[in-house]
Amino acid sequence: MVIRRLRSVALVGVDGSGKTTQAHRLAAALTESGVPASYRQNAGGRRWLGRLAQRLGRVDGEGLLGRPGLLLAESMLRWLAIARTLLRSALGRRVAVMDRYAVCQYARIRSHGAPHWEPMARIAYSVFPPPDVTFLLAVDPAEAQRRIEARGIDSETLEFLTASANAYRSMPESATFVVVDANGTPDEVSRAIHDELRGWLPEAPEPEPVPGGAQPRP
Repeated sequence: MVIRRLRSVALVGVDGSGKTTQAHRLAAALTESGVPASYRQNAGGRRWLGRLAQRLGRVDGEGLLGRPGLLLAESMLRWLAIARTLLRSALGRRVAVMDRYAVCQYARIRSHGAPHWEPMARIAYSVFPPPDVTFLLAVDPAEAQRRIEARGIDSETLEFLTASANAYRSMPESATFVVVDANGTPDEVSRAIHDELRGWLPEAPEPEPVPGGAQPRP
């Protein structure tokens, strides 16, 4: 069987689905198995814009820039992040394990109820190739909200998380997603991801027989 070279993996899903945790774990596991990989974050700057807005006396990024301005800023920042990710991975010849990708911006646009922005975003992001594998970490919105509240950095409404989950399922790319149940423990999710990637990774070589019938040392 011919093993195709793995170049990029994207982990996508609603906030609180565990993308960052799993992307860090996957990059480390691939590297340990002999497939050099690097974690890459393709954030849209939502938290940074939110902190900036609060310093300026606004509630959040939307309060600072308005909904159109926020979506435009996020789209530009994510575009630049993805461009940097792909360039660095190509130069370093390492698998890019990406925390978010272009489809995350399409989901953000849909979740905010601004479908007229999506065609423009798709044109801008069309210069980027699709990842070799895209994992959709599917989590119950209520569980995602519980995790977000537990980390204490930001917050999301259950309504928005539900809209975001529906957005990922509704986009045309969803047919290519490898859906992973992300409601379990981090270890359970990691095992599911690794099992799905087996077909992309070379098998470990069989130990060579020892002359004289002796058993190889463990």
